[in-house]
Amino acid sequence: MTTTVNVSGTAPAHHEQPRRNRRGSKLLRYNWIGGGLGWVWLFIVMVPIYWIVITSFKTQANYFITNTFAPPKDPTFDNYKLVFENDIVRYFTNSVIVTVGAVVPAVLISFMAAYAVVRGSHNRWLRLTNTMFLAGLAIPLQAVIIPVYLIIIRLKLYDSLLAIVLPSIAFAIPLSVLVLTNFIRDVPKELFESMRMDGASEWGTLWRLAFPLTRPALVTVVIYNALGIWNGFLLPLVLTQSPDQRTIPYALVSFQGQFGINTPAIAASVTLTTIPIVLLYAIGRRQLLSGLTAGFGK
Repeated sequence: MTTTVNVSGTAPAHHEQPRRNRRGSKLLRYNWIGGGLGWVWLFIVMVPIYWIVITSFKTQANYFITNTFAPPKDPTFDNYKLVFENDIVRYFTNSVIVTVGAVVPAVLISFMAAYAVVRGSHNRWLRLTNTMFLAGLAIPLQAVIIPVYLIIIRLKLYDSLLAIVLPSIAFAIPLSVLVLTNFIRDVPKELFESMRMDGASEWGTLWRLAFPLTRPALVTVVIYNALGIWNGFLLPLVLTQSPDQRTIPYALVSFQGQFGINTPAIAASVTLTTIPIVLLYAIGRRQLLSGLTAGFGK
């Protein structure tokens, strides 16, 4: 009769199998709990969206006599027609001008600054500049709105779209630099060295190597900043006055006053202004998540 001796002193493999099965079943149970909570949160988020959309197709009379969450029996587009007749196209155009005019310069400046911070990490002045960018994250807009207002007055830019664009660029740069810096650090240094050996300048390396490789992070900061600037309310409220310079969020307040008892018209205006945000997030949601988590797992 032959006896098998475990020379290594370790436990047999068959003892590990029940432990692995218990660990797997525990993780599976947590997955079911997380999935269930996700569906609950989705329901909570979708309820107000559903209410706004169906209300926008109701008449003012039907809104008060029917169930709030019941679909309209006779859908109508009169609310949307009323909103278009009250210059929502102009407000929409102003928001597009402000968003594009602020996002494009902010992303370009942040990308070049992030590249300089990563490639010139040995430079004391560049490290100090990066510290200043990080310090900018701790300064909320509400805390400096009065100095911003005084600067805009001195520059004679009050009541113009440029008065909204310039502060929006300044407040979009710190977070953009942080995200892009962490993403550029993930690029292997060997690629930069090979570009230098091929005779490429720093400017050529920036646009021919760093720019294509950091595209997910660029999409991330574009979407994030666009959402924040599009929904911005404080700057248009403080730095503009005339109705011609209103953006979408500020115009919604005037709609609420103008259609104070016409809830379906207000719901129609909210639906129209939400469509670009939903489309932008739906198109770039994967790049948004990958860019925000880049570099933070190390």
